[in-house]
Amino acid sequence: MQAFSLAVVGLPYPNKRGVDRRFEAQICLPGEAIELRPEPKNPHDRWAVAVFSCRGVQIGYVTAEKCQWIGGMIREGRQMAIIFQGLSHNTAWVRVAFDGEIPTLPPQRPAPPPVDDSGFFADPIYDDD
Repeated sequence: MQAFSLAVVGLPYPNKRGVDRRFEAQICLPGEAIELRPEPKNPHDRWAVAVFSCRGVQIGYVTAEKCQWIGGMIREGRQMAIIFQGLSHNTAWVRVAFDGEIPTLPPQRPAPPPVDDSGFFADPIYDDD
C-alpha cells in the first residue's frame, strides 16, 4: 500500500495540562515520528484514534471517517510508520506508510503570494506608440 496523508483534527482543544494541542503541533517538525493510539474507552467515539508527537504529547485525533479503519489496522498488528507532515489552520497532517515502507514527505507547494490589502493600485503604464 502506498504512503498517504491523514488529517489530524481537534487542535484547538486543551490537553490535560491545559495547553491546547495546536501548541504541540506548532513545534513538530516535518519528518518527526508520530504515534497513533486507539482509545476504545473514549466516551465520544469508541473507534477514536489519538495522535501523539514524538514527545508523547497529544496533538489531536484521526478524523472520524478514517479512525475505524486505522484503528483496525493497529489492532491487527499491521506495521505502520507515521511522520509529521505539516500544519494548516485547524488541521495537522501526518504521513502513514505500511509494511516496512518509510513514509516520505510530499513535494511542498509554493506559498501563495501575499494579499495586498493596502488599498494602493498602481496606475497602468501605456506604451507611447
